[in-house]
Amino acid sequence: MTLAHGRQVLMIPGPTTVPDAVLQAMHRPAIDIRQGELVDMTDRCLADLKTLFGTAGETFIYAANGHGAWEAALSNTLSRGDRVLVLESGRFARGWGEMGARLGLDVELLPGDWRRAVDPAALQARLAADDAHEIKAVLVVQIDTASGALNDIPALRRALDAAGHPALFMVDTIASLACVPFEMDGWGVDLSVSATQKGLMTPPGLSFVAAGPRAMAAHASAGLVTHYWDWTFRMGAAHYQKYCGTPPEHLIFALRAALDLLLAEGLAAAQRRHRLLAEAVRAAVAVWAQAGALAFNIERPEERADSVTVVLMPDHDPERLRRFCLETCGVTIGETIAEIHGHGFRIGHMGHVNAPTVLGALASVEMGLSVLGIPHGAGGVQAATEHLATALASERRTQAVPAAAAG
Repeated sequence: MTLAHGRQVLMIPGPTTVPDAVLQAMHRPAIDIRQGELVDMTDRCLADLKTLFGTAGETFIYAANGHGAWEAALSNTLSRGDRVLVLESGRFARGWGEMGARLGLDVELLPGDWRRAVDPAALQARLAADDAHEIKAVLVVQIDTASGALNDIPALRRALDAAGHPALFMVDTIASLACVPFEMDGWGVDLSVSATQKGLMTPPGLSFVAAGPRAMAAHASAGLVTHYWDWTFRMGAAHYQKYCGTPPEHLIFALRAALDLLLAEGLAAAQRRHRLLAEAVRAAVAVWAQAGALAFNIERPEERADSVTVVLMPDHDPERLRRFCLETCGVTIGETIAEIHGHGFRIGHMGHVNAPTVLGALASVEMGLSVLGIPHGAGGVQAATEHLATALASERRTQAVPAAAAG
């Protein structure tokens, strides 16, 4: 028997569900790339990206996935032989470093624990030992979707400052932008990268770099600059220069529609929605884990991301559960990757998600655990629902107090 007939639900950590309004925005003819509406649309997208990143710096749009933004960041600020320090908390900062090695950078890994966020004290100690300031940049992700770790970016900035080290601080926000708070300028981040296919609710294919004053100063002497990624060329007066050629029109139409949806909701409200839904997922997983067969990959609650939850079940085949969710319920949950491949599953809860999608996905997982005989604590979905109900009731009471006082 299948319950999957109906609209499929995608609950992986990217690409995420694209809203109907964003899909519809792409269903239109191509337009002039040199003047008029598209020029205005580009200017507004670049300005709104500054709002999302929390920066007064320069923003750039690339027709590329997030790996393209990685390369753009490195090639515009560094030279062959420069040393960069990569902060490991899963797979993706390490991947950024591997790209740097292919570019001719001297890449050093600060080893981390796949079940922990980056340790600021370890970063401070390594930078304090670099008396000659050979390390030119520090690379880290805010959220690693492979491990589910949330790194404390302000604490890492404080570690750089405590060590008195001048390295550029570069942060990947691909899985965090618009999902959790990020204040590039306020937190002392020199450069940030992101992409469309996660919290920004747009099909894969566009990525972004935000560069602050120190990154722009480094660009002046960077030896790895190539024409396509070059910030100087992309800041030229002609509209086509912003894309180094023909703009990816229909992806820009989609991005504009997605930004309109996000800004209409309000950035703080979107982040609050992500936090509440993530807490609901964690409430369910905590109950399921009581039987001992399932566990959070990230051990400390404060280090768990609000955009993805990674669950370990090493003594049971997670593919059976994933197939059940897909084939019986029409819900796609993610597999674990890299070092923990085959040891669990991932629930993505970012972008165009709401209570019905998250609670429905949790109910499908819980049903699968029962049907497949995987030991788990009962009542995970109820715990998730009760958590949301309690949080919403508290908000209603808080809102009612000022209203009563005003009356």
